[in-house]
Order: sequence, then structure tokens, then C-alpha cells
Amino acid sequence: ETMETRWLMANATMAAANVATNTTTMGVRRGVVGPPETAFEFVSSILLGLAYLALTAVSMQRMSWSRQQGGAETTVVTAFYSLILVTASLRTIYFLVPTSVWQPSYTPTAVMAFSSTYKSWVGLFFSELIMTAGSLCLFAIFVLILVYWADILKKYFYPGARRSRPMMIFFGLVGLLVGLELLNDLLFLTRVYSSEGMVLYNAVMLAVVSIVCVTQITIFSHRFRTVLKTLGAINQVSTESQVKRIVWITVTGNLFFFARAFLETLFSVVVLVYWHRTGTVAYVFSAGLWNTYVLIKYWSEIAILGLMLYILQSRFASAAAAGASTAGAEDRGQYQSIPNAEDGPRGSTAVIV
Repeated sequence: ETMETRWLMANATMAAANVATNTTTMGVRRGVVGPPETAFEFVSSILLGLAYLALTAVSMQRMSWSRQQGGAETTVVTAFYSLILVTASLRTIYFLVPTSVWQPSYTPTAVMAFSSTYKSWVGLFFSELIMTAGSLCLFAIFVLILVYWADILKKYFYPGARRSRPMMIFFGLVGLLVGLELLNDLLFLTRVYSSEGMVLYNAVMLAVVSIVCVTQITIFSHRFRTVLKTLGAINQVSTESQVKRIVWITVTGNLFFFARAFLETLFSVVVLVYWHRTGTVAYVFSAGLWNTYVLIKYWSEIAILGLMLYILQSRFASAAAAGASTAGAEDRGQYQSIPNAEDGPRGSTAVIV
């Protein structure tokens, strides 16, 4: 036996040992723990958690106030505040609970479900559940807006068409998103892919939903502005404040969803490329890149939630002013302002502007 033969056999043995230790049957690195949470990451999590906590407090106060109001819009507006409250609450829990409770590493860890060598897979799994539930509630806010816009536009563009039930459509669409997420959880728990696969699945799903939201918000807002301007001309009243609110929702919503779609799509492509080349995406989840991803993603969420609270509040301020002017117009026999609730065949449908 020559020296060269012994050297080749030794290298083959070491390679086999490394494969058995670091990979699973899917070729995914198992139990690869990233670096512990740094001081910067700790402070970032605290600041994000406090910002979401503030949004939670404001939305809770607004929801309590909304429930005390009468009128056709109470149910819908309360639903908006409820979604904002749940979103902010879940994010608060996610960021204020110490990272070590979820998993040893701040960056995502490549681990399979029911791993015997990485017991923290349970905490990692629940952290993904909380994070995804918050994202679904956030997207549900705009799904609710689009559903009601579609219902109102249907009344004006197709007067004879049968009216739909907006809340039933809303629950159906949200149920579809929840079902897709449950499928992701099932695939992880049945060890079809690792936690890396869960992160990639969520990124792709949210990118697709973001693109759909951008498209629908743009189409519906254009039609809505046309309807309001036409009604304003017919009734000889100003609809400027309502048009401005629609523009605010359109611009802020599109900026948020476009940025989210770009971020999630870029993230998904990079993950797929690294996984194809190396069989793992551990290199993608480096501290620097992951911190950038987290900061852009969640501070943009805080901005959009804050803007939604502002828009809803300005909506009520304008409604109160309109109510006062309407009462004066009735006394003087003048034109009344356009109502913010349109009576339909089955009661009232709130105009979310």
C-alpha cells in the first residue's frame, strides 16, 4: 500500500464523516447554529418591540372608542382597528421576548423538525408561527380595504348586479392565506424541508401577495376617484377630502407593498441561488444581511401601520365636520354632503375612505 493510497483513503473517510455529521438526506446542513445575538441586534429588537407596543396601545384605545360609536361603519372600522391591534401585538411578542427563548442564534438556523441534536427546533417553529401570523394580519388589513372597495365599485359600475357579502369574501381570502401557511407548517413538520425551506416559502408567498395587492390597489383607487369626482359634480359638493384619503391609501399602500415585494423577491432569489450552489443557505443568513432584511421589513411595517391609524383618525375628524355642516345645510335648505355610507339591498356598506 503506497503513501498516496493511504492519503486518498484518509481523505475519503473524513469527507464521509463530514457528510454524515452536517447534512441530512435532503442535503441540508443540520443544526447549524449561527452567532449569538449581538448588542446591536438586541437594541434593534427592543426598539422594534417598543414601537409595536406603542401601536398596540393606540389601536386598542381607538378600537375601544370605535365600539362605542353608532352607525353603519362601526363594525368595519372596528375590524380595521382589531387587525392593527393583533398585528402589533404579535410583533410586540416576537421582538420583546428574548431571542434565546426562541433559538440560540439571532439569524435563522438550518434545522429539521424533531431533530435529536437540535432541541431548540420547537422554539424556532413557534417563532416562525408568530411572525407569519403577524404578517397575515397585516396583509388582511389591505385585503379588507380591497374587498369593500370592490363591493362599492360594483354597485356603481354594475347597478343591477347581485351584491356580494364583503365580509364573507374577506374571510374566504384570509382563509386561503391561512391554509397556504398551514401547508408550509405541515411540510416542515413532516420533514419535507428544513427551517430554511419555511423561510423561503413565506418569502415567496408574501412576495406574490404583495404584487397582487399593488395591482388591485392601483386599479380600484383609480376607479374610486372617478366615482367620487362624478358624485361630487352631480351633487355640487366637494369630495376633495375623500379623494385625498384614497390617494394617501394608494400611495402608502403601493410603496409598502412594492418595497415588500422587491425585498421578498430578492431574498427568495438569493436563497434559491445559494441553496442550488451549496445545498444550504447558511451563508445568506449572515448577521449583516439578515439585520438589513429585518430592519427594512419591520420598520416599513411600523410606518404603514402608523399611517393607517392616522388615515382612520382623519377619516373620523372629517366625518364629524361633515356631520356638522350637513345639519346646518338641512336648516338652510342647501345641498347636503355626500354620505359616507351607501345603502345597499342588505343594509349599509361602509365606504372605506
